[in-house]
Amino acid sequence: MGFAQPISIKEAIDEISKKHYLLPAIQREFVWNTDQIETLFDSIMRGYPISSFLFWNVDENNIPKYQFYEFIRNYHERDNTHNEKANVNGEKSITAILDGQQRLTSLYIGLKGSYAYKTPRMRWDNDLAFPKRTLCLNILSKPVDSNFEYDFRFLTKEECSKNDDEHFWFEVGNVLSFKSPGDVNNFLIENDIFTMGKEKAHFANDALYKLYSVINEPSINFFLERSNSLDKVL
Repeated sequence: MGFAQPISIKEAIDEISKKHYLLPAIQREFVWNTDQIETLFDSIMRGYPISSFLFWNVDENNIPKYQFYEFIRNYHERDNTHNEKANVNGEKSITAILDGQQRLTSLYIGLKGSYAYKTPRMRWDNDLAFPKRTLCLNILSKPVDSNFEYDFRFLTKEECSKNDDEHFWFEVGNVLSFKSPGDVNNFLIENDIFTMGKEKAHFANDALYKLYSVINEPSINFFLERSNSLDKVL
């Protein structure tokens, strides 16, 4: 086992999307709620360590011995809480996640997916009780809760489009389309953020540039286990 070269969050998300990163059957299912995901993103933006990860390289000869599952992308509290079994036929090798599933799934949902949880006081058999929510960041001001530095929230499409003098909701996954820091300024210019006063403009520029940076800079530190002994892995 060795400490590998760190990768960026974007690189990790790309590998999950391509189904190059999978979950072994020994892993439990995803259990984090939206509060925990929002806290994780706030911690990353503040530069707090999110601990290291443990990856397992499974070679071609040993892949058939084990069962693997895909990461959940669009979580639904009622209808989609289970990971789908992965089709690994023909794969030359697999990187299985032994430690870090909850954090990686949270990053994947926050940047590429959605989270549908039940609206309070609505029936479980009512489909409208589970609106699709995506992770958004208010780039104009800090949250009211002093425990957080950045206002991340899972919002419906309608909620995310409601902006005012104190709120401009940026859908977090859109940062993946930024190719350079200049795209941050282009977004702010195109959305007239610089006309909202110096304080808000500075905060928006700092928040959005910080988001771009933490997604693209190497920050995922992991050990890579190469042994294919299940006893050792366990």
